[in-house]
Amino acid sequence: MNATPATTKTDAETEPRTDAETEAAATEATATTGGASAETAPEAAEVPDATDPDGPEPADEPDAEAAPARAGFGAGAAAVVAGALGAVSLSGTWMGKTLSERATLIGQIKTSQSGTAAQQIQEIYGNSWHTTALVNGVFALLALIVGAVVLARPAFGTPGRAEQPVWVKAVALAGVVLGVVGLLISAGMYLDLFAALPSTKG
Repeated sequence: MNATPATTKTDAETEPRTDAETEAAATEATATTGGASAETAPEAAEVPDATDPDGPEPADEPDAEAAPARAGFGAGAAAVVAGALGAVSLSGTWMGKTLSERATLIGQIKTSQSGTAAQQIQEIYGNSWHTTALVNGVFALLALIVGAVVLARPAFGTPGRAEQPVWVKAVALAGVVLGVVGLLISAGMYLDLFAALPSTKG
């Protein structure tokens, strides 16, 4: 007894595919695969790479960059102040003029009733001259101190911090030089080295 095969192939299954049917099947498979890749691509893009050296920078980096800027701003302002104080110590100040006039008035009051010519010269003229010299010397000393601090600040600052701009160093150095010159002139005025007090002796 001959056994019949359990399954038989249909004409459609055994018939070879045409070129058009093969291209259509390939296009459908590509579209299906591409759609799946497009759907999963955003999810993969959202995951950051922890080992990427060009990853997002730390959030506190702007503060680190702003700190040197603030330090440079303060150094520049201090340098300008030092230069201004040095210039004022040479030209004189409103405060020095006022205190000089006050010393003159006090001398006139003291010698108005009784006083020799030498006493009047010392109380009226000498004290006024010395007061002006003292005030100018104080401004010169302040200019010297502020300028020196600005110049020495980088040596005691944070290691690796950017150097001060050239103009800051130049202005601070000018303040130091003017302060030194102002101190010398003020000391000479106070000690009557440039011009002695008038004398009544012939």
